[in-house]
Amino acid sequence: KIGGFCHLYIGQEAIVAGAVAAVRDDDYIITAYRDHAHALARGTSANACMAELFGKETGCSRGLGGSMHFFNRQNHMYGGHAIVGAHVPLAVGLAFAIKYRDEDRVTLCFFGDGAINQGSFHEALNLAALYKLPIVFICENNLFAMGTSVKRSTSLKQIVDRAEGYDIPGEIVDGMNFREVRDKVAEIVDSIRKEPHPAFLEVRTYRYRGHSMSDPASYRTKLELEKYRLDDPITRLRAQLTREGKLTNEQFDLLDKRSKEMVLASVKFAEASPQALIEKLHDFTYADGAKP
Repeated sequence: KIGGFCHLYIGQEAIVAGAVAAVRDDDYIITAYRDHAHALARGTSANACMAELFGKETGCSRGLGGSMHFFNRQNHMYGGHAIVGAHVPLAVGLAFAIKYRDEDRVTLCFFGDGAINQGSFHEALNLAALYKLPIVFICENNLFAMGTSVKRSTSLKQIVDRAEGYDIPGEIVDGMNFREVRDKVAEIVDSIRKEPHPAFLEVRTYRYRGHSMSDPASYRTKLELEKYRLDDPITRLRAQLTREGKLTNEQFDLLDKRSKEMVLASVKFAEASPQALIEKLHDFTYADGAKP
């Protein structure tokens, strides 16, 4: 029932959950095609997300964007972009607008390890550094760009070193640890609010599924996958909260039950929603009043 590609975020949840928890509602968020969790974390309803996956008019992009193009301007979530690395200059544009308007905001730009070898990535970092823009570049390093490992595609051992060439401060963060991500992003964002500047985070993580639903992930071993599953971010946070007496098994089970009910309800909503009309496919290509 989901048309086209579908890129899942299972295993990487701590990154966007932690990062979004560290910023304000009026800050800007932009990401690549693995965007479902980013939309949800930013406040887009499960109904709107599922409807978009189903190509329905009630979707967050009115059924015209699909899995890779979630969008919610009201919540300052500016995509969802399918072309690898192409949204990084757009993120710099958002940050430039913040500085130009003298606003107290920050842009978070999420992208994968595959984006760091694109020319647009380098051009964007150079401009961000040159103009001292309020932006955090967050590289979600899940070790594979589609089926190509970082070791086979990138000369650097540490992706964060790319930022050094543009005089942008960078750090490495454990992407399986919600609190570490949240605290580090909060620290950086606080610094940026005091004096605008770009920053770079290499957040190390692992995706449990293939690149998309059509990818069997035969380029990695089951042993490797199981090793990372032992450090699952949700299980890890649950254990931390339980040890601290902040979460009981009963409370977790209730949260889990409610989440599953929300997903099932969103499927029913999507199924009952009207199909997006192909006649409207180009309605939002240009701004109102603009001519091609």
